[in-house]
Amino acid sequence: SGSGKSTLLYLLGVLGTPSSGEIKLEGRNPHTLDAKAQAVFRNEHIGFVFQDHCLLPQLSVLENVLAPTLVAEKKADYVSRAKELLTQVGLSERLTHRPAELSGGEKQRVAIARALICQPQLLLCDEPTGNLDRARAEQAIALLLDLHKKQNTMLFVVTHSAELAAHFPQRFELREQQLVKT
Repeated sequence: SGSGKSTLLYLLGVLGTPSSGEIKLEGRNPHTLDAKAQAVFRNEHIGFVFQDHCLLPQLSVLENVLAPTLVAEKKADYVSRAKELLTQVGLSERLTHRPAELSGGEKQRVAIARALICQPQLLLCDEPTGNLDRARAEQAIALLLDLHKKQNTMLFVVTHSAELAAHFPQRFELREQQLVKT
């Protein structure tokens, strides 16, 4: 708390502009784009998994996963991809359920599937396994690592869990607003 974790995620997610320096993704500095172009950039290149899943209560599980595709400029068969992702996170039987009908862990798995729907280059995760039981947490970690390996997706996972951090080959700590390789 107070270490700068939220600010770091905010800046990496192109939700704010750095006061100094620059952040580049694939050689581009998205902070120099206008607001509309930044929104398109986020949608096409960045996925978010928040500690609070931020699901839309009026939408079904499937519709929540598909929500980012409504503004996607690239058209693809997102429905079959959404179903595939929901199967991978163990929710193939819950497609038509609303968030109020799900457990906290199920909501978190919907959020993970939603973050992956547009095949982001960068996936920002804030405690992605925080609401999951051990078995589902391992499944979510395996999915994230598989995504990294097969699609070369950059993962930026923020956690207080040393056990979760141990799964990733590169680890950093945020100490006094500085990233320190551990």
